[in-house]
Amino acid sequence: MDKIIIEGCSRLFGEVEISGSKNAVLPIISASILLDSPIVIKNVPYLRDVVTFMKLLEILGAKINYDKKSLFIDPTTINNFEAPYDLVKTMRASILVLGPLAAKFGKAKVSLPGGCAIGARPVNFHVSAMKKFGANVEIEDGYINLNSKKLNGCFYCFDIPSVTGTENVMMAGTLADGDTIIENAATEPEVTDLANFLVASGAKIDGIGTNKLTIKGVTKLKPKKDYSVIADRIETATFMIASAITEGNILIKNSNINHLDAVVNKLRDVGVKITKESDGIRVVGPGVIKSVDIQTSPYPGFPTDVQAQLMALMCFSKGLSVIKETIFENRFMHSNELMRMDADIQIQGNTAIVRGKESLTGAKVMASDLRASASLILAGLRAKGKTEVSRIYHLDRGYERFDLKLEKLNAKIERSKE
Repeated sequence: MDKIIIEGCSRLFGEVEISGSKNAVLPIISASILLDSPIVIKNVPYLRDVVTFMKLLEILGAKINYDKKSLFIDPTTINNFEAPYDLVKTMRASILVLGPLAAKFGKAKVSLPGGCAIGARPVNFHVSAMKKFGANVEIEDGYINLNSKKLNGCFYCFDIPSVTGTENVMMAGTLADGDTIIENAATEPEVTDLANFLVASGAKIDGIGTNKLTIKGVTKLKPKKDYSVIADRIETATFMIASAITEGNILIKNSNINHLDAVVNKLRDVGVKITKESDGIRVVGPGVIKSVDIQTSPYPGFPTDVQAQLMALMCFSKGLSVIKETIFENRFMHSNELMRMDADIQIQGNTAIVRGKESLTGAKVMASDLRASASLILAGLRAKGKTEVSRIYHLDRGYERFDLKLEKLNAKIERSKE
């Protein structure tokens, strides 16, 4: 098992290229199940979750080939409809094959998913939606079992916007008979990217980018050309905070700042200078980090996937910061590890109170989930002495070559065996 070791107090500078979005490419790979011909997906990051999803498609019978950020998928050979527990237990996104398998083949057996330990993320949205389509769905022995002759278009309103729920319903609706209407749909850029991919393959979807989607079912989907995945906005935000926390000067390339309004506004309040340039986004960290309060919320609000990184930044702020987590009930586990580095953090339910300090002290810490691992590395970049982050397999699920990218930006960082 690998660990990452950081020597703190190095200012970051240089250029970094953002990889394709993990949270966009996984549903797009899943959507390939719906297609009647092969597809090439471009700008695909090489991540643990992507590799796992490629293996899942291969188990279903698809032909897969990955080369230089391009992923070839031939779904016409799919002949198995079970997503087994042994493969998907570490990846929640496995639930995304439920809708496509139901719509294309009328059958699916999908293991209840795993992933990061950041709270209960129920599958009830997915199950109730498939029942609305007219499918027979039962949960037995840790599996979702689905059977249906043909899905019928339906109306589905989410109590709370769900990204994977919206994506599953949208994918199922593309081949269902009649119209499917989704109310209170998630509006994240990754959902929009999936919708654009489906439309490029022949789907009929109105309201893309809004909280009301109307899908008119078609008989088949067939892509006309290759499709390129959007840049990863969470990786972009992480490197923005890396520059902020080290008083750095970084040019971030291959990203879309328009997907990060809430993050950009908060970082500017912190004192970070963020400007658009012809070839990227320039991020210059402040001499004094001002404290800010945040509350996570669905897009276009402040993303829960950036909460841990922002908390690491606030540990070095001048003042007191209140961070309220409204998406997941167990997403402050990184706070205990930051406190091992002498951070001043108090947790009160779903609220964290952070009193900033001039410096933290490097320590041996353990990552509990994907974004927590990034937050600990960020804190280590500024902390005095050596920080060792273990269990960084979480990091590799969602960041492509994160340590190497930081090293090229002047970070004193290395990966080694525990």
